[in-house]
Amino acid sequence: MTNVDLQRERQCATITSEDFAEWWAGGRAALHARRALAKLFIEDTDLTDPQHTSLMSHKELYEYTIAKACKFLSKLRAWHAANAQSKANAEQSAIATLYDFRMLLAGPLGTALFQQNLPLRLHFSMFLPALLGQSTEAQQREWFDRAWRMDGIIGTYAQTELGHGTFIRGLETRADYDVQSEEFILNTPTLTAYKWWPGGLGQSANMVIVMAQLYIKGKHYGLHSFLLRIRNADTHLPEPGVDVGEIGPKLGVNGVNNGFLGLKDVRIPRSQMLMKHAQVRPNGRFVKGPEPLLTYGTMVFVRVMIVRDVSFCLLQAATIATRYSAVRRQSPIATDQTEPQILDHTTQQAKLFPQIANGIFFRIAADVVWVMYQNVVKELDAGERRSLPELHALSCCLKAYCSTVSEEGVEVLRKSCGGHGYLSSSNFQQIYGTVTAACTYEGENTVLLLQTARFLVKQYVEGLKRKVLPKSVRYLRNATRPKWCNTIELEMLTELLEFTATESIRTLYEYQRQQRKLLKSAVLVANKAGIRLTQVATLHARAFLARTALEELEKFCKHLKPVLADVLTQLAELFVLELCLSSLGHILMSYPLDTRQVDQLQSRYEQLLAHFRVNAVAVVDGFDFDDRVLGSTLGCYDGRVYERLMAEARKSPLNQESVNSTFHTHLKPLMQGKL
Repeated sequence: MTNVDLQRERQCATITSEDFAEWWAGGRAALHARRALAKLFIEDTDLTDPQHTSLMSHKELYEYTIAKACKFLSKLRAWHAANAQSKANAEQSAIATLYDFRMLLAGPLGTALFQQNLPLRLHFSMFLPALLGQSTEAQQREWFDRAWRMDGIIGTYAQTELGHGTFIRGLETRADYDVQSEEFILNTPTLTAYKWWPGGLGQSANMVIVMAQLYIKGKHYGLHSFLLRIRNADTHLPEPGVDVGEIGPKLGVNGVNNGFLGLKDVRIPRSQMLMKHAQVRPNGRFVKGPEPLLTYGTMVFVRVMIVRDVSFCLLQAATIATRYSAVRRQSPIATDQTEPQILDHTTQQAKLFPQIANGIFFRIAADVVWVMYQNVVKELDAGERRSLPELHALSCCLKAYCSTVSEEGVEVLRKSCGGHGYLSSSNFQQIYGTVTAACTYEGENTVLLLQTARFLVKQYVEGLKRKVLPKSVRYLRNATRPKWCNTIELEMLTELLEFTATESIRTLYEYQRQQRKLLKSAVLVANKAGIRLTQVATLHARAFLARTALEELEKFCKHLKPVLADVLTQLAELFVLELCLSSLGHILMSYPLDTRQVDQLQSRYEQLLAHFRVNAVAVVDGFDFDDRVLGSTLGCYDGRVYERLMAEARKSPLNQESVNSTFHTHLKPLMQGKL
């Protein structure tokens, strides 16, 4: 039986959740195919948890998730093999197929089965992409197919060290080439050189791609990737010279077996240096290859996926909080009225609805950048690298901005559920643990924003020279002070963000020029301007997200029912207004809005919250999350929040006996003692 308030929300909506779900999934056929796949796995009793994973010890959780992951991957591989025969799949590039497969593991299906995260995820999200992107065709023939089938190979990717992360030039792991034996000798010469964090490294992986500094006859040739077996294929014992283990419990994603790796005089054949972008000949001659898809191409691939990952986390949390807010009744708005649904409180709407909009348009932006990534890969194969810096900058700033906003959004949504959001059974803990991890892995966010800012300043200078700029920064040449309209329009708001970003970059450029005269060092100037640099990168991210939302909305609305197009337009305007209000301080520095205009923005924002209210539940229903995906007592489709909270509480091991033994051993003696 469904909660009556939640049922009423669905009946009163102006759109149907099914129409929204079809659009969100990419069409009716895609939606039905995804549902059929989800049903195949979610209804499999072998893949159902016998107890909540939060009740397991760290060791029990690892052992349980590994056993479950093996069942899941065996079944998924069989399904994929059966479906890969279609013409559409056959025509996909390997990288696109890998992206789709990885989305299955990190999206709703993988989350429904592994709330603490899939323990072998790094094999698919980093090890295989690195093999594909960094090895020669001959190396791919030898290793990639076997790794794809997991034929004796479970891999991970080891770049981050105990003492160095985002600053990859500072990595200490060495690979010295021995000309006599035609082997590389790998070492982690210090404690801080130990590889630290790779998922699956602790106990699961038996092979790893290691990023190490290459030395030939004592001369340094930069950072390169090496394929290394760390555990015996039959016994799984560490290979000689390999010190490997697990780093222990974390804030979240404890299903991922993150590990450490130390190497002492570990020898590998010359052929196990991944040589697509550089080679070491048998005689020790170093040969630099064609321009790679960035030195850290695998990380660019992953950063694009991270934007999609964090949008998914945000929408999970938004669905839970919105459904709960429709069920929870509290605090009369007028003293002569009964307690309303907390969804009726404007302050509650301001916590929920912007996060729904953020999740939607973050994912849309991720899809746009993913298409760009595929095009850049094709261009590089043709010897064209013009779009490479733009892709790098976008992947950096969107990963940084979207993960930060999503982390903050999940916490806002947790708090919006009051005390119940603090319970493990609400699942906010796991969602937050997943999304906050994205703020530091694959590039710490501040560092990524600084990298983007350097690109922006360079493009601003190119614009001053009247050169053609990449599409995402073309506004730097075209931005003009927008004309204020009495009616708030998306185009005006987008132009306002682009103008603000341009002015902040111009101001930064002038500031750095002045500081350069005083400090005489570009490095010192960049450090002093660090805060300003991160601010301009953030403003650029907002401008890009606003323009993308506007352009993609226009494409979508041509093919949608008018009522659904209206709701998406409300969400897009809410999204861009939120970007403007978040940037208000910077806007006021470049565009002197008066009190009336600021109030106009705020009033329109509040109007949109009220307009969207009637469709809030229908929209979150349209994300089509199974209850297993949400994993929450607060967010189930039937809205039976209080029954589920009590049922989950009764499952606690402490409730399986009326009197705990500590009463007799400790509490009773304490109470009977004479102080």
